[in-house]
Amino acid sequence: MMDRLRDLLWIPINVLQVLWLIYWSAFCITLALIVRVLTGSTRISLGMARFLWAPGLLIFGPFPYDVTTEGDVDWTRTYFIVSNHQSFLDIPLLFRALPVNLHFVVKSEIQKVPFLAWYINAMGMVFVDRRNREAARLSIERTAAAAKAGKSILLFPEGTRSKDGGVGPFKAGMMAAAISGSIPVLPVAVEGPGEAMPSGWPRLRPKRLLVSIGAPIETTDVDDQERREFTERVRREVVRLHAGLRAT
Repeated sequence: MMDRLRDLLWIPINVLQVLWLIYWSAFCITLALIVRVLTGSTRISLGMARFLWAPGLLIFGPFPYDVTTEGDVDWTRTYFIVSNHQSFLDIPLLFRALPVNLHFVVKSEIQKVPFLAWYINAMGMVFVDRRNREAARLSIERTAAAAKAGKSILLFPEGTRSKDGGVGPFKAGMMAAAISGSIPVLPVAVEGPGEAMPSGWPRLRPKRLLVSIGAPIETTDVDDQERREFTERVRREVVRLHAGLRAT
């Protein structure tokens, strides 16, 4: 009974949070697109996602966060960043936690979302359609080209958010972009976004979010024929990092 009453009391707060998410995102995307047109560059616009959009969402939760890093990560290098996926909050969380401008690999369904699709296209991010073999191949090539141009790529290789908070199977296809470009893979784990913002009607709850950054895994000696084995190696590392977060 008390839990039911508590959920009812949260409804007006969640409505305000969702409205803030929508309007704040629309404002920041519009501003970023204007800056992109005026400067002819994505650097400032992507920086706005890190320093303006993401903090505005995380503060309103509130969703404080902690970041731990294992070993030395040279942030002047380009990485193919691989993370588990728990909820929409993963995106602003990783924009804040990782000290680089991020280029996401995004499901093709997002192309139907106004503003967001425009932003993704304008920032040079990559849509991937896993249902179409030829389109997926071209997406891999575009991702590899972006990484070779010095853009750090972030991928959720589970393909969808976790239903139970654990780390699901990884799809190996996009790992070909890292292997072909000899781009090191940086494993990352997140914990907390799934509980802070479950799927379905938003039921946002204040929660401390956690991020763990592993050591880079080089791809220079990995052959494309070893892609599945390499993908599983990366997944084991993400699982290990995630287990460490859950144990804290």
